[in-house]
Amino acid sequence: MSGNRYYNNRYMYETSPRKLKPDYIPHEKKSPIQKKKSTTLKTNNKTQKKYSKKNKKELNKKVKCVLYLMLGFVILFAISYRNSQINESFSELKEAQEQLALIQKENEQLEVSIENSLNLNDLEQIAREQLGMQKATSSQTKYISLPKKDYVEGATEEIQIEENENFIQKIINYILNLF
Repeated sequence: MSGNRYYNNRYMYETSPRKLKPDYIPHEKKSPIQKKKSTTLKTNNKTQKKYSKKNKKELNKKVKCVLYLMLGFVILFAISYRNSQINESFSELKEAQEQLALIQKENEQLEVSIENSLNLNDLEQIAREQLGMQKATSSQTKYISLPKKDYVEGATEEIQIEENENFIQKIINYILNLF
């Protein structure tokens, strides 16, 4: 049995055997207090890992839920704030329209009262009595003869109107001017 070996009732197929662990592992002797601490630490670490993963998932879900709720409230607050601004603007606009209508009505009333007070006979009477004015007589009228010469002079310079042309039209015009 050169290549085959038996170890602890197990058959090995290789020529070099595996290193076997001893059936008995020696432990250091620990005091009862240390044993309790080590067992509680081991169990606490295992349970903490289990609970911490679950707690983290639950905590993440709760945090996300709270954040979504806060985001929803912020959006609702922004919408309600914007609506209040719109309502305030509409109320200001309505007040301005009411003031405009009131001023237009007052303006129309003033125009009617001015038209009523502008009677030509009344004006002539006020001019005679209060201002001492009289109608012009024929002796006060002077006639002036004007020559029929035109006093407007024509322009001596030629005015050239330049049209806005695009770049291609300028090039075409430049080439045509060369020939």
